[in-house]
Amino acid sequence: MLTWVWIGIVAIAIVGTAIVLSRRNALPSGKERATLPSLRRTVFTLQIGDIVQYDGADWVVEGRLTFEEAGYSWLEYMLQDGDRVRWLSVEEDDRVEVCWMETAANLDISGKPPAKISHNGITYQQSEQGVAKMQRIGTTMNKQAQICRYFEYEAANDQVLSVEDWNGDLEISVGQRIRPSSLTLLPGDGQRVYDD
Repeated sequence: MLTWVWIGIVAIAIVGTAIVLSRRNALPSGKERATLPSLRRTVFTLQIGDIVQYDGADWVVEGRLTFEEAGYSWLEYMLQDGDRVRWLSVEEDDRVEVCWMETAANLDISGKPPAKISHNGITYQQSEQGVAKMQRIGTTMNKQAQICRYFEYEAANDQVLSVEDWNGDLEISVGQRIRPSSLTLLPGDGQRVYDD
């Protein structure tokens, strides 16, 4: 009888050890844990599916454009809340500059954009222009070309206007500079929410 008790104790110990070892092997090793993505988001590290809370709404990151010109790069995120679409432009030169933009549906420009543009009672002065290479991830609407010619404009009270030439298709956006701290950034699950 005592032999059977010892055999039972040994069997329980073996099964328990096997369970502990299998659970330990299921956890990522120290090296694998170090490569897991951070859940902390900044305006430079937003991912598809993340949430940007601003202006009383939850905007889902549906796409990201990365522009590069002569070693300098900047980002544009396509954000969507239902049928509404906004663009979050992010760049860092001497300081971080964040602009909240929307398509200017009632503004039409033909030919090369002029030095000054008036829109909705605001006069914008061209501040820079150039040609940038572009890479995209996710949904970016009609911004599909690999090269973009851009024209940037400024007005009083941090108002901005942007004209992007995508192989002859002009995309005009208006908006304003905002403080990055006015945004609440929440990590998502890496998946788009809205279908094409």
